Amino acid sequence: MSPRDEITGDPIEDGIDIDTAIPGRETRGTAEPVRIEFAGEWRTVEPRETLMIGREGDLAVDDNPYLHRAFLEVSYADGMWWLSNVGSRLSATVSSAGGAVQSWLSPGARLPVVFEQSVIVFTAGPTTYEIALHAPRAQYAVSSQVQASISGDTTVMPVRFTGSQKQLIVALAEPMLRREGVSVSDLPSSAAAAKRLGWSMSKFNRKLDNVCEKLDRMGVQGLRGAPGKLAMNRRARLVEYAVSSQLVSRADLPLLDAGELDED
Repeated sequence: MSPRDEITGDPIEDGIDIDTAIPGRETRGTAEPVRIEFAGEWRTVEPRETLMIGREGDLAVDDNPYLHRAFLEVSYADGMWWLSNVGSRLSATVSSAGGAVQSWLSPGARLPVVFEQSVIVFTAGPTTYEIALHAPRAQYAVSSQVQASISGDTTVMPVRFTGSQKQLIVALAEPMLRREGVSVSDLPSSAAAAKRLGWSMSKFNRKLDNVCEKLDRMGVQGLRGAPGKLAMNRRARLVEYAVSSQLVSRADLPLLDAGELDED
């Protein structure tokens, strides 16, 4: 005797995928794969597959001891694609729609993949990585007004920085801004960035604190640690946010050689 639905009493056919019983819902059988791009190489993930990203696994990005063996997972469930953080320490910045939408993916969290293209940026130790995730279709899109703003001179977040604060951000983000066709870059130390600008360490640290405090007040996550204290890895998070949101771009690189600009 065929089993029956506990609610309706209707017979349930053997071997049917439960997803197919929901009209209008995309199933694994009808869903299209997503594509992952890293360092010029492409990987295709089918709906019935799971792709693990980390030091080991399906996409081994780098033999970096600071990187989790298993960090990010791409999988299909509940009628949509998901990006999950299965690590225990590291977080990732996920930006979509040209930086107009940005999410902070902390350990144990997961995000639905709803835009046609998303950029995943994360830092492990002194190294920053960038991975592109391409979905077959966009379930959400940004308005034409937002598209116009991100293609022009308008910053995604309405926050203003002094000239010297902008110099600091560019100095830290310089390796990512100068990269050509690669998805890995080294994060400069505070000492190296201060030397690049010709600043003392006390001046650099003070301005870094000011920049992080300003972004934290605007709601940018990952810049604050314990209550009243800034996070230890705030330099990495600052670079991830600044590049992903297009707060700084290659057009800002001349600021590094502009000399002393206005003070805070």
